[in-house]
Amino acid sequence: MSLDSAEASPSSSRDWFFPSPSFIHSTSNSPQSPNYPRKFSTIPRHSRSSHTDWKPPKTSTFRSVSSYGSAAYGDPKYGRVRRRIELRRREKMAKQEKEDPVLEQKRDVSKAVSGVKTAIGEMGIRDFGQRVKIRWQMASYIAILITAFGSFVHKNFSLHNQVIDLQDQISTMNIRLQACNTSDTFDTISILQEGNHANSEGMGPRLVSVSISFGGMLIFAMMLGLVSDAISEKLDSLRKGRSEVVEQNHTLILGWSDKLGSLLNQLVIANESLGGGIVVVMAERDKEEMELDIAKMEFDFRGTSVICRSGSPLILADLKKVSVSKARAIVVLADDGNADQSDARALRTVLSLTGVKEGLRGHIVVELSDLDNEVLVKLVGGELVETVVAHDVIGRLMIQCARQPGLAQIWEDILGFENCEFYIKRWPQLDGMQFEDVLISFPDAIPCGVKVASRGGKIILNPEDSYVLQEGDEVLVIAEDDDTYAPGALPMVWRGSLAGDFIVPKLTEKILLCGWRRDMEDMIMVLDAFLAPGSELWMFNEVVESERERKLIDGGLDLSRLVNITLVHREGNAVIRRHLESLPLESFDSAKRLPYREAMVTRGQRGSFSRGSWIGEMQQASDRSVIISEILDPRTKNLLSMSKISDYVLSNELVSMALAMVAEDRQINDVLEELFAEEGNELHIRLAELYLHEGEEMSFYEIILRARQKREIVIGYRLENAERAVINPPNKNERRRWSVKDVFVVITEKV
Repeated sequence: MSLDSAEASPSSSRDWFFPSPSFIHSTSNSPQSPNYPRKFSTIPRHSRSSHTDWKPPKTSTFRSVSSYGSAAYGDPKYGRVRRRIELRRREKMAKQEKEDPVLEQKRDVSKAVSGVKTAIGEMGIRDFGQRVKIRWQMASYIAILITAFGSFVHKNFSLHNQVIDLQDQISTMNIRLQACNTSDTFDTISILQEGNHANSEGMGPRLVSVSISFGGMLIFAMMLGLVSDAISEKLDSLRKGRSEVVEQNHTLILGWSDKLGSLLNQLVIANESLGGGIVVVMAERDKEEMELDIAKMEFDFRGTSVICRSGSPLILADLKKVSVSKARAIVVLADDGNADQSDARALRTVLSLTGVKEGLRGHIVVELSDLDNEVLVKLVGGELVETVVAHDVIGRLMIQCARQPGLAQIWEDILGFENCEFYIKRWPQLDGMQFEDVLISFPDAIPCGVKVASRGGKIILNPEDSYVLQEGDEVLVIAEDDDTYAPGALPMVWRGSLAGDFIVPKLTEKILLCGWRRDMEDMIMVLDAFLAPGSELWMFNEVVESERERKLIDGGLDLSRLVNITLVHREGNAVIRRHLESLPLESFDSAKRLPYREAMVTRGQRGSFSRGSWIGEMQQASDRSVIISEILDPRTKNLLSMSKISDYVLSNELVSMALAMVAEDRQINDVLEELFAEEGNELHIRLAELYLHEGEEMSFYEIILRARQKREIVIGYRLENAERAVINPPNKNERRRWSVKDVFVVITEKV
């Protein structure tokens, strides 16, 4: 029966088929029949009888359809569709069979991962380089395994998704077969595709994403560990002072001693006018300990940065670490202890410095302990080396200060950068001027000498008045700073004449020297050159007399060559009272016993001490004697202000000042060597009565010109009631009233 006849016969109403409610809902929006179920024709009953051989496939993936739909599916005109469905079903079964090898591969991957983890746990990390190599290999292996695992899992879930897609396609084809006679097939397929779009995001892709994320996190954690170790290693090297200094034009200090604090303080003051500088300290100590000790020093760094590094100056790699070739000055400190061993180490350090391949930009300042080793160090270092012999400098200073009370304070002002110091500079406008006129040409400085260009740059202290400055000559002055002075207009100054006889008699002296120094023979030779014939030097110490002569002879002293002094030996300890009572303290030129009446007055002022008692004698002697004490710790000088010590020498601080001054300008070393030597010029304190009368009004310029009549250069003065001297006074052309009890500080030739 045809489809038209079925519609015409009223008795065939039972042959109509209405689809399921879900299908009606999906087709109810058709514009041809809105809100009403569409009628679909089915195969008549007599047609089903002619297809008894056909059986619907029993697959769970097909959606259930009515018997009328199955008849349409078995129609021969749908043979191509059936073959396509059978082909897809076979592909599904084949791909399901491939899932078993994938599972085996997953198990193999898990076993490989566990093996790698076991191997990693057994590895030992010996140093940082091996740790980095092993961790990089581990990261590579794990990355490869994770990638393989991810690819296998992804392939597995991809196959699973393909199977699901095939099932969806079969279901779609089944529905299309059921709805093949409708004209709204395109809309139906679109609706079905929209309903299955969410299936593309299943558990498979999510698991793959999670596994890849965990793998990335693991690799990131390992990389973070490597970076953390590298940063920790770098911070540890910085903390321990093993990193390289990238600075240049800095001051480099090699070694560590008690003089370091004073040296740093002077360098800080010197760099203050420049806004601060950079000082690098390298010693064979821990960096943190050095920084802690420097932080305890009681001074302001004033913009200067101090960098500490651990290392040995005998190793070229350590010298390169502190940029030795870029330093503007290198200071080599002497070690505390044996003098010969300290100088030997300083010599080896100089050898290491001269062996730097890049060369040295700055000069080397070497602190030595023994004067005999100076020649050898200069021979090795050549023109790069400037030496400062600490014991020799302190010994000469103590001798000068013992003969001239108050000179230690003057040396402290000149050597330190806190007040006035030596500077050398060229002034072309002074060419052709005599030195006598140059003396009064600087309102804020005092000329002391000339660096003569025609004599190879030799510095002449206290030249003659008639010397005329030539082109290239430089002027040596005492000024507050290198940028605080300049020549001005030549003032009109009245010279005048000396007030009295300028001849200073050289009298015999009797000096007591307590204690023993390693360079005692050098001090004896200096005293023999300074003192008048017939003078006595009393040596009071614990060294046995026979042993003293042997030590002095071994040190190079020839007792038969002493001309002006006689040695007197006494054994004892200056700290023990009964030993001091055995000495005739009042017999020394600097310790006179007071008369009985004056002693009573002194006793009444100070307390009840019996006449002739040891304490009374010491008090009487201290009022008339010059007591010089050597101090190692600068903090001790605050305690001496309460005592009756006439003067003191800060040995470590003065040596540090000299090192800092030579480090800033190596030319100053020639000036200091001449002022400390037995011959040439020296600092001296003169009484005012040698230049003026009582109550005379004069300017400082006039006093300078009067002193030039005896070829002396006045650099300062100390008033009668003043505690300290004034070096390079201001307002030099201003007249003032002077007293004969005032004193003047001059540079004069040694007599």
